Amino acid sequence: QVQLVESGGGTVQPGGSLRLSCTGSGGSLTSYAIGWFRQAPGKEREGVSCISRNDYSTHYRHSVKGRFTISRDDAANTVYLQMDNLKPDDTATYYCTTDWEYYCSGYGPPGFIPTLWGQGIQVTVSS
Repeated sequence: QVQLVESGGGTVQPGGSLRLSCTGSGGSLTSYAIGWFRQAPGKEREGVSCISRNDYSTHYRHSVKGRFTISRDDAANTVYLQMDNLKPDDTATYYCTTDWEYYCSGYGPPGFIPTLWGQGIQVTVSS
C-alpha cells in the first residue's frame, strides 16, 4: 500500500526558502494528482497547492501564489513544494496528500478532496 513520506521541513528566517519533498513509499505516485495541505496551531487544516498528473496543471491558494511552486519528478516518484520568501504566517505542519484521481481542479475542496495523508512535517518561519 502506498504511503506518502514528507521531508525537507525545518526552521527558517522570514524571507528564506525551503523545499519540501513527498515520496511514495511502497508504490508509485505517477498516476495521481498530489497536493499539499497545512495546519497551523489553533487553526483548521487548509489546502495549499495541487498538481495534476495528466497535464501537470497546478493550483495555489492566494496567499502563497507567486512564492510557492509545486512540481513533480515522476522518474523519482517525488513531488516538490518549493517555498520562497517565507513569512511567519506560513508556519505550520505541512501534509502531502492525494485523492487517487489523475486531475485536481483546485488546491482544496471541492476540486481536490484528499483521502490519503502523509504524516506531516513541520515548517517554522521565525526570526
